[in-house]
Parts: sequence; structure tokens; C-alpha cells
Amino acid sequence: MDSSAPNTLLDGRTAVITGGAQGIGLEIARSFVDAGARVVLGDLNEEAAQAAVEKLGGTDVARAVRCDVTDSTSVDALLAEAVDGFGSLDVMVNNAGITRDATMRTMSEDDFDLVISVHLKGTWNGTRKAAAIMREAKRGAIVNISSLSGKVGMVGQTNYSAAKAGIVGMTKAAAKEMAHHGVRVNAIQPGLIRSAMTEAMPQKAWDQKMAEIPMQRAGEVGEVASVALFLASDMSSYMTGTVLEVTGGRFM
Repeated sequence: MDSSAPNTLLDGRTAVITGGAQGIGLEIARSFVDAGARVVLGDLNEEAAQAAVEKLGGTDVARAVRCDVTDSTSVDALLAEAVDGFGSLDVMVNNAGITRDATMRTMSEDDFDLVISVHLKGTWNGTRKAAAIMREAKRGAIVNISSLSGKVGMVGQTNYSAAKAGIVGMTKAAAKEMAHHGVRVNAIQPGLIRSAMTEAMPQKAWDQKMAEIPMQRAGEVGEVASVALFLASDMSSYMTGTVLEVTGGRFM
């Protein structure tokens, strides 16, 4: 694509992104706005989400809503902002997530429950609530953010790996339910992506992960966002129930 030409892949469409105040979520929002979309950012940190709206160009193109994805009424309010504020819900990106890493021996039940609840129940809430709106319009795209941890399992992440694997199964089941309604549901599994969270990793852990990557570098948030844009747009119109790995070839 000619980078100087305007990108109109999502012209006139409205996208909701959970966990949209920072990191991969914010970069996805930026790529969507650049493609002509209006975006609604849902995040527990409303202040950070409001700051993100300013970065994206203000309330004409972006809105911020405090959202707890584990609470279905909170997700309803988030989606209502898209429908009432911008007139439609065309794309849903379920990206909100947290980590509470610990070995099985030391992990508390609360840390297991919380990670499962945010990732798995949160993605279920976002998927089912968005699908209910989209089926009325007979079109829509849902993009769920899983992780390479859901494919291979990571030490210290029995909670996170289980939740991210669950997102894959949920994506495929939802894709089968929604295909005849014109709604597509796909997932992305990022590998090691450079962000504030991963850069806080101990150097030894970083080096070990790097050694597993054939492309010999970490990914950038923009490299996940461009795949989300592809899945959100008509470029992927005959794709549903797929899982796209953005990993630099790690664990292929």
C-alpha cells in the first residue's frame, strides 16, 4: 500500500477496543483511526483512556469509557457509547488483559480467578454483547487478542496460558455461531512484543525468549495493530475462526 495515500479500509466504521488506553490496544486504536474509523476505548483506567483520546485526535474520532470487562453491564455501556455516540458498532477488539504470574505452587486462587475472569469472561462478554448488536446489522468483525502462551504454555503462567488458550476455543465456537449472521470472529496470538510490560522483564528472561525467535528480534506494537486492521477490514472478508500468529516465527 502506498504509505502516502490515505488509508480508507475502515471508512465510516466504528470500533470498540477494550484495554485501549495503552500498549497494543492503543496502537490498534491508532491504526483504526488512521484507516478512517471512529473508536471507543474501554479501559479500567479512565484517566489514561481520556489521555489516549487526545493523542488520537479528540472526541470527533475517539471516546473513552471506564469499563470493567468482567461486568456485563459495564460492557453494555461501552458498546452503547459506540452505537449512540457514533451511530454503529462495526468492529470489536477484545484486548483487555492482566497478568498475575507465579508458579502453580505459589499462585493464589484469587490470582488464578482474576486472570481467567478478565481474559476469558471479559472476552466472552465483549464477543457475545458485540455479536448481539452486529447480527442485527448482518455484518461485523470481532478480533480477540490471545497470546502465544495459549498455544505453548509458559512457566509461571498456568492462569494466563489457560485463559489465552480458552480465547482460541471461544473464538472458533463464536465464529461458527455467527457466520450465517454475517459476523466474523478471529483471533491474534502475539509473541514477544516490545512494550512497557515486556521491557520490565529480567534481562535473562528476555534473552531466553529472543533465542527462540527465528527473526531474532522482538515485535513492535504496530506489527500487531496492522494484523488487527486486516482482520477488522474487508481485506479478510472470507476469514472467520482463524488464529493468526504474530511471533517472528517463534514456536511455529
